[in-house]
Amino acid sequence: MTDTPPPADLRLFNSLTRQVEVFSPVHPGEARVYSCGPTVYNYPHIGNMRAYVFADILGRTLSWKGYDLTHIINITDVGHLTDDADAGEDKMEKMAAERSQSIWDIAKHYTEAYWADVQALNIRQPAKWSVATDYIDEMVAFAKGIADKHCYELESGLYFDVSSIADYGRLARAVTEDGEGRIDTVEGKRNQADFAIWRKTPAGETRQMEWDSPWGRGAPGWHLECSVMGGKLLGFPFDIHTGGIDHREIHHPNEIAQNQAHCCAGGLDSAENSGARIWMHNNFLVERSGKMSKSSGEFLRLQLLIDKGYHPLAYRMMCLQAHYRSELEFSWEGLQAALTRLKRIVMAVERLSDAAVGDAVHPKFAPMLEKFAAAVSDDLNTSVGLVALEEALAVKKVDAAAKRAVVHQMDKVLGLNLFGLSREALRIRPKAATLTEAQIEAELIRRKEARAAKDFATSDAIRETLTAKGVEVMDGDPLGWEWRL
Repeated sequence: MTDTPPPADLRLFNSLTRQVEVFSPVHPGEARVYSCGPTVYNYPHIGNMRAYVFADILGRTLSWKGYDLTHIINITDVGHLTDDADAGEDKMEKMAAERSQSIWDIAKHYTEAYWADVQALNIRQPAKWSVATDYIDEMVAFAKGIADKHCYELESGLYFDVSSIADYGRLARAVTEDGEGRIDTVEGKRNQADFAIWRKTPAGETRQMEWDSPWGRGAPGWHLECSVMGGKLLGFPFDIHTGGIDHREIHHPNEIAQNQAHCCAGGLDSAENSGARIWMHNNFLVERSGKMSKSSGEFLRLQLLIDKGYHPLAYRMMCLQAHYRSELEFSWEGLQAALTRLKRIVMAVERLSDAAVGDAVHPKFAPMLEKFAAAVSDDLNTSVGLVALEEALAVKKVDAAAKRAVVHQMDKVLGLNLFGLSREALRIRPKAATLTEAQIEAELIRRKEARAAKDFATSDAIRETLTAKGVEVMDGDPLGWEWRL
């Protein structure tokens, strides 16, 4: 028997340098990671959740490779405007007004909804959920510390002068002032890309969330929050900062600029001057019908997938099948294929259920484990890692305990909860289903009896009746599932 994981350098793509780099922790033996979390003004859609599946895989890989992980995910409950820049309404204030509810109740409801999705996708809990409104005093102090050299005040608030630091926009590769389409025009700004550090409450208005500051009563800018919480909870520089690719264009360049100013750091030729050594971004989940957007009404929530009869871990499997830096196109056919693949794996794992669990790995599985370790160490290539898992499950004439041990090791990274799932758990009843499972099973028994008696007319009639009620009968299904709604 051998111990795991096998040695392999962890190589990660750094969005700031546009290169794959060997992970070298700031603090030996530790890994400190900050992930941009949700703005809790609405339910997260499945595209949002791809970012947290990706961050979870990163964290699991770091833990699997022996690092002492500290992972922070923030909850934005103030400061995020409707266009991600400096115009429009605060997303939280807007939703509270539309619902005629307290902004604190809005934040609580959607935070809990997000946490439910995190749990359903088997995403590990971070070391801390950092809530923006818990750090207002620290935000004011941070802004005061950089205001004299890097900021200026307008009637609408305190603004950061991006010309006051070196290499602004390098993360987004913005080389001209008109290179970032979502930046708005605010009268009096020195540079188009300048952004709000603190936004004053307009005269005659009152917000539900507002605080006193040297620049007037108001609220912090969205970008300030992450700089403050990342620096306070992890220390500058920390190891890795993650987020969706949409953050790469405005939010993260602005966060980096604040970090440079706060740390009195130079340019970005040295990546750690940005506040983090490595910046990582997952690509978009693309859905061609346009229902991914929260503005479209019934957008694609995880609960909608469940309502249609798909286990949430089928979506996690779908994410694992693609590299996090590639676009992933969502389709119901693709989700069904991911669910079927997960079913096959779960059925194979169920046959190992009585075997003992251990961390030692039989030499027969060494090639598969080496393939798995090399894949996840190569910028989190989970698609190849899944193949290695399936190859291990396909090995014949080997002790079940030995096979269970290697699957247990791989699932530490993949997070599919393979030893906690069953075929029955994966077959979720769609919300719109009209037949009970007992009724379906009874009809299938009657159909089998008709087929055995060569009464194919009755057999076909039962099949057609079931089909009309949304039950797909799968004759000869190698999985042995026989039907699905």
